Amino acid sequence: MASPVDTSVKHAYSSMTGAPAIGGTVGSLIGALDAFLVNGWGAKAVDSAVISNGICRLSFASGKSAAEAHAVILVAGATPSALNGEQKVTAVANGWVEFKTDLPDGAVTGSISFKMAPLGWEKVFAGTNKAVYRQTDPASTRTYYRVDDTNAQYARVQMYESMTDVDNGIGPAPLTVSGGYYWHKRSSGTGSSYWVLAGDSRGFYLVLGSSALSGPASSGNNALLSHFMGDLNSYRSGDAWGAALTGITDTNYNNAVGCIFCSSSSAGFTLKRLAHGLGSAAQCLRRAFGDVGSRSGNDPTLGAFPSSVDNGLHLSTILLTDGVNSASPRGSMPGAYHCPQTGALAAFGSDVAITKGQGPFTGKQLLSVQIGSPSTGNQGLGFLDVTGPWRS
Repeated sequence: MASPVDTSVKHAYSSMTGAPAIGGTVGSLIGALDAFLVNGWGAKAVDSAVISNGICRLSFASGKSAAEAHAVILVAGATPSALNGEQKVTAVANGWVEFKTDLPDGAVTGSISFKMAPLGWEKVFAGTNKAVYRQTDPASTRTYYRVDDTNAQYARVQMYESMTDVDNGIGPAPLTVSGGYYWHKRSSGTGSSYWVLAGDSRGFYLVLGSSALSGPASSGNNALLSHFMGDLNSYRSGDAWGAALTGITDTNYNNAVGCIFCSSSSAGFTLKRLAHGLGSAAQCLRRAFGDVGSRSGNDPTLGAFPSSVDNGLHLSTILLTDGVNSASPRGSMPGAYHCPQTGALAAFGSDVAITKGQGPFTGKQLLSVQIGSPSTGNQGLGFLDVTGPWRS
C-alpha cells in the first residue's frame, strides 16, 4: 500500500543525526550523493511498531534516528507488508518516528527497519573519487551527470548526452567552463560544511555552505550557495532536452554565479540543448518576479516581510530562459521559489527552518535557508517546497 500522502520529494540536511559529511576532503560529495540519490542512509532497526488511529509508530531504544518531520523514510521487513515502502514522517522523538497510514489498527510484526529514502537515481559509472549519476524515471531526460570529486575543496560537475565510462562521453556541458562547473565544499581546511539537499526522481538541489566558519550543525550565519542538477518543468511538451546544470565558474568559493536564488548572470546556467533540439548545450538566464540582481529574501521589489497589507510572505516561481538571447522561458525550476521582499532572513533565521505554507502554498511545507555570497553582507533566504509533488 502506498503512503496516503505524496513522497516524491525528499530532503535532508547536515544537522540530521548521522547525516553524511560534505566538506574539505576528497570524495566527500560523492559519498553524500551516493546516499541521497541511490542508496539511502541512516539505517535504524525497529524494536516494536503499532498502528493506532491512522498513525504508525516505529519505536526503538538505540537513540535518535536521522528522520525529522516531513522527511521521507523507506520501511522494510514489516508485517503487514503493505506498510513497507516510502513513508512521510509526521513526528519524531528520541525513541520513535510516526507517519500516516490507511492500514487498520493493530500491532506490526517482523524484522522491521527503516532508512532515509533515496531519490531513486542510478550510479552508472564510477572511478576513484569520480561518479556518473542518471535518473531512472522514464519521464525524465535520462541525462548523464559526471562528478569529479578528486579535489578536497571543490568538485567539478558536468552534464553529458551519453557516456561510455566515467571519463568519456558525448555532448559535455557546460561548454563555457573547461572541465565543468565548480561545486565548492569548503573554502579551506578539512572540516565538514552545512548543507541541504532536496529533490525528486528527476532533479535535485544542493545548497552548500563552503565557508570555513560554518559546520554541519549550523551555517554559523554564513550564506550557502545553491546548485541544481536535473530536469526543468519545461513549458515544451515532451521536452527531451529540458535538463539543466548550474554551478560556479571558477575556484573562488565566494562567487555567487550560478546560484538559483541570487545569480543574474548566464555564466553559471546551462541547458542540455535549446528547445528546438538542434546543436549542443547552451547558456541561459535566471528570471523571477522582482529585482533580478537581488538575493531572494533581500529583494525590495515588494517591500519588507511581513507585508504591510496582509502580513504575508510573497514568493515567485524561478524561470530559466531558452538561451541568453531569448526572453521566452524554457521552464520553471521545480520546487524552488524567490522571495521579492526584504527582511526574510531576520524573520526565519540562517539555518534550516520548515514553515507551513498559506494562501497558494496551503498544504505545503517550505524549507528556508540563508543564501548569498558566503563572505558578504548582501545575503537573503531561499525557499524549497519539501512537500511536493514538483511535477504535474
